[in-house]
Amino acid sequence: MKAIFIRTHGGPEVLQLEDMPVPLPQHAEVLVKNQAIGVNFVDTQHRAGLNYPVNLPLIPGTEAAGVVQAVGPQVSEFKVGDRVGYAGYMGGDYAEYTLVPQDRLVPIPTQVTFEAAAAALMQGMTAHCLAYSVYPIKPGDTVLVQAAGSGVGLFLVQLARRRGATVIAVVSSPEKAELARAMGAEHVIVHTQTDFESETLRLTHGEGVQAVYDSVGRSTFDKGINVLKAQGYMIVYGLTSGPVPPFDINRLSGITGANSKGSLFLTWATLSDYNARREDLLWRARDVLGWIADGSLKVHIARSLPLADAAEAHRLVESRQLTGKVLLLP
Repeated sequence: MKAIFIRTHGGPEVLQLEDMPVPLPQHAEVLVKNQAIGVNFVDTQHRAGLNYPVNLPLIPGTEAAGVVQAVGPQVSEFKVGDRVGYAGYMGGDYAEYTLVPQDRLVPIPTQVTFEAAAAALMQGMTAHCLAYSVYPIKPGDTVLVQAAGSGVGLFLVQLARRRGATVIAVVSSPEKAELARAMGAEHVIVHTQTDFESETLRLTHGEGVQAVYDSVGRSTFDKGINVLKAQGYMIVYGLTSGPVPPFDINRLSGITGANSKGSLFLTWATLSDYNARREDLLWRARDVLGWIADGSLKVHIARSLPLADAAEAHRLVESRQLTGKVLLLP
């Protein structure tokens, strides 16, 4: 079978297509013939050796969707021919076949394409985790979504609106602003044109927001803290601009800092922790895929490329010029 390997950290050019034997499922493993593979920004960080340590050599990737090709002797939930997906699992995903433990797999409804599932599982379940578990959004809340034109951002805008919140979306371009509005954001700030801190405080009449969802990190963190209202939640789940410098916990008290709003909460949210129980994984996947099936949750696929073009897929993701998901098709 064909698979993409990383044998040394570096730019997209280190992604190499190689031949390897098709693995055989053991015990409770399932062999999945991948039909579509999601490309995420974290994959580029694994490749570059940034922020998240990984061991090399590595077949990268964190999500895919496909068909069960074979099952181990202890597999009871799935059979050959089933449509399945997985996310948050680094088991060699940029490949034609992947061995996946059965407890990491979820069923894909027949109404959902493999491409839509691969585009939605990781980012859609992350958005579900943020809006339903990390800070369960309440009707009437106002929340701020950084990088609202990203994959997670577009899902999060939709789910925050589904929960009854007013959404302030922060994006990098007018094109992404248009899409964020189409997904339900009441207010959109293009941060290259307008300071999001002052504009958010203006929009909320100086009160701030109940929650800030931030996947950007270094360049947005401080101002994000400043736009929270008392007892607000600063939720970090990514580092696309780099890691946040050491943080003075006293800033959460309201005694120090720019806006004197205290009793603040700060958390780093990781989907794998919130999906550690199988019932939570199945709940999130069922919701996300079910809403895609009934048309109430929109999926945006920017490009679909052959597996051999993984390097180009990484270049596209790192450019941050695309709106929507990049997929690899084995």
